[in-house]
Amino acid sequence: MRTPTLSVPAAIRARRTTRRYRPDPVPPELLEELLELAVEAPTAWNMQDRSIVVVTSESGRRDLSDAAFGQPQPLEAPVVLVFVAETAAWEAANADIAELAGRNGAWNAEFTAMFDSRAEFHSLQQRGLIRENAVKNAMIAATYVMLAATSLGLSSAPMNGWDPDLVKKAIGIDGRPDLAITVMVAVGYSDADPPHPGRRPREHTVFAERYPTGR
Repeated sequence: MRTPTLSVPAAIRARRTTRRYRPDPVPPELLEELLELAVEAPTAWNMQDRSIVVVTSESGRRDLSDAAFGQPQPLEAPVVLVFVAETAAWEAANADIAELAGRNGAWNAEFTAMFDSRAEFHSLQQRGLIRENAVKNAMIAATYVMLAATSLGLSSAPMNGWDPDLVKKAIGIDGRPDLAITVMVAVGYSDADPPHPGRRPREHTVFAERYPTGR
């Protein structure tokens, strides 16, 4: 396991969205470590209802650029990670999740029974929030990737502005309404040092106890 070049706080402060990349490939061992860190991201009930499609081929990245209305990141970055939310994952038995958690001493019998009941997921489904739940979990993993990439000396960019149907077609899941495209993250080496665009003063966005009235 490669030691990160930056601590978590340092990576948070150093991360920048990078839109232009050098052609240098990401070493396989570095990409492997990045993915290992990504799947450590938490999910509700440890359901792990998100997947990552790793696109490195020139043709695959071109298809993703086309799906993103010609944005250059997939063409220039050597790796594009597509985060897929699996909205129906909770319906499967997923016995391996509970068994592993039990063997590791993380879940007791009571917690495992609650997991098996899927009570929270049934509630989410009734309230129309199943898709939102899976998308949230996928976004957490994407955030892990971007911070891990920075800590390992890589650059990244979360990408908005794409046609979900075309992205699905590019990664081979067209015709799958149970799968949702959450975000694409380009990964590689920046060809510049993007400046920090700045953030509003904390008192503009962080509040004690209650959200302020009149906003």
